Formats: sequence, C-alpha cells, structure tokens
Amino acid sequence: MAEFIRIDPTSKVPPYEQIRTIVAIAAANGELPVGYRLPTVRALAGQLSVAVNTVARAYRELEQAGVVETRGRSGTFVAASGDDQRAEALAAARAYAEVISRVGLDRGEALEIVRAALEG
Repeated sequence: MAEFIRIDPTSKVPPYEQIRTIVAIAAANGELPVGYRLPTVRALAGQLSVAVNTVARAYRELEQAGVVETRGRSGTFVAASGDDQRAEALAAARAYAEVISRVGLDRGEALEIVRAALEG
C-alpha cells in the first residue's frame, strides 16, 4: 500500500495537511510517478487510523492543486499536469528552507512568513 505516508500524531500540523504535503512532495520529487494509483480514501484512512474525511480532504486539495486526478471509480492517480509548476515550487521551498536555517528562524515563524506572503 502507501507505506511512505505516515502521520505524526504529535505534530501541530493537521493530519490532512500532513497527507497532502507528503503526497505533493513525493509527486514533485518523482518518488510517485505520473499515473501512480493512490490507495482508496477508505483504505488509506484505515491504514493511518484517521477519519475517512481527513483523507478525502487531502485528496480533494491535491486534486485542486493539480497533483492528482480522480478517475471516478477507477481511483485517484498522480497527475501529469502541473509537474513543472510543482518542481518550481519545490525548488523555491527548498531555497526558502535554506535561508530560514541560515538566519536561524524557527519553523513556526517561517511558516507564518509564508502564510503572510500567500495572503498578501
């Protein structure tokens, strides 16, 4: 199944966001190839011991971002569209993480800076 997806129950990051981030990064890195079939919502929820709606929200947000596509009853697959955008975003995120590390800001403050930039 999707052993690469693990939830940290002690994290302040909501489980749906952890799932969304893990899948998005794995798709951007090529760890999940285009066309890879993700587990069903119910199967992944059972594997991770989270609510079905938690996984459904993560998949919905991934689909809205163009990372995955849902093909009805066939399942949810890593999408081909948006590969270049995800790769560019991942490169920018890595560069930002390096800057944050270099200047000594903590993660919380770094994330607040990103939120403010996205909102404004």
